[in-house]
Amino acid sequence: MSGSKVEERFSPALRDFVALAKEKLYPAPQGDLFAHAREFVRGDHMLNPDFTDRIGANAPRPAAVLVPIVAHEAPTVLLTQRSKHLSTHAGQVAFPGGRIDPGDASPLAAALREADEEVGLPARYATPLGYLDSYLSGTGFRIVPVVALIEPGFSLKINEAEVDEAFEVPLSFLMTRENHARHSGVWKGVERHFYAMPFEQRNIWGATAGIIRSLYEKLYE
Repeated sequence: MSGSKVEERFSPALRDFVALAKEKLYPAPQGDLFAHAREFVRGDHMLNPDFTDRIGANAPRPAAVLVPIVAHEAPTVLLTQRSKHLSTHAGQVAFPGGRIDPGDASPLAAALREADEEVGLPARYATPLGYLDSYLSGTGFRIVPVVALIEPGFSLKINEAEVDEAFEVPLSFLMTRENHARHSGVWKGVERHFYAMPFEQRNIWGATAGIIRSLYEKLYE
């Protein structure tokens, strides 16, 4: 799903987004996969400066997520609701993704593999547009966000061991600054500040909301 002839069929909103993405996103992942936490530009530490101290001296664990922009006339972002039975981040809204395995050729390969494993999204439907700055999560992961355009027409197959369901949120909602609220709560006995983007019955927050905010700032500020 690439090339100018295909893009001519895009709606104005989608065409504008793709143009901005190609202009402003990075063509390759940025930085060292095993960089020290204090070297990160983006992450939970932006609102919580002491997070890097609590992560400690160990290098963050490398991970990758797919930021899937579904190429509808009014584009959407495909998100997942993590299984309530998981040991970490149970029930939270997330992008498809996870740890980068030794067998993954690249962060892109890891993100596409995880999307296929979690929700059955075949890699052939994805056209990578570029990368955001790596994101340091409060749980010690170095997350490489891969922004990709997803061709409509796919049929998902949810892996119930990892994901309860997948759903789509209008890109226009997520790319509106007024929908980016700043909340706080206590996590492991420490007050934590984070972005939150409630949509209908969903609460998009934490690292997922932080990556969405990163996309907004990269393209529109």
